[in-house]
Amino acid sequence: MFHDRRQAGRQLAQALESYQGQPCIVLALPRGGVPVAAEVAVALKAPLKLLLVRKVGLPRNPELAMGAIIDGKKPVVVRNDEVIALAGVSGQVFEARCREELEEIHRRQQVYAGHLAGDDLEGRIAIVVDDGLATGSTARAALKALRMRHPARIVLAVPVAPADLVAELQREADEVICLEAPSGFGAVGAYYQDFSQLSDQDVLDQLAIK
Repeated sequence: MFHDRRQAGRQLAQALESYQGQPCIVLALPRGGVPVAAEVAVALKAPLKLLLVRKVGLPRNPELAMGAIIDGKKPVVVRNDEVIALAGVSGQVFEARCREELEEIHRRQQVYAGHLAGDDLEGRIAIVVDDGLATGSTARAALKALRMRHPARIVLAVPVAPADLVAELQREADEVICLEAPSGFGAVGAYYQDFSQLSDQDVLDQLAIK
């Protein structure tokens, strides 16, 4: 469906062209959302910043999110209670996994210093970009945390996500833009020809190009 993240970003930018000339800030969810967001930021002539959100995966299946966490003055945690219940995960285990992901967020704060979203979002349009959504846990955490920073409008923009999830997130964002929303959904990577994993250096390189 998409060749790579940059090509998906160019298509997403076209869907967001009505925001050109408005007081926007593009907020990428690292790492995969950064190449997509970079194309959007260039097209809209908007600043690009990072939101450090981490998926909280199951202990034996880390790719399946049982929640997400985003750092701030007070970390925001979002739980996927259905996954937690089905997997039989205790509250103690969930909290331990949250602490592990928070440590990774703190590490990334050092690596990406100077590129992180601040608290100066009031009155601006926040466009949150990722390379795709599966469970939506990271997006929910990002949206919940952003509300506390009082932007004028929150737009969630992704190339691909399940149709039912898009409908749910429309209640949490002011607008959701999704290029492809199939009813039968597998992994996000299935919708890309090139879905290579990105390193910290890849992210920094993308930010330098922007």
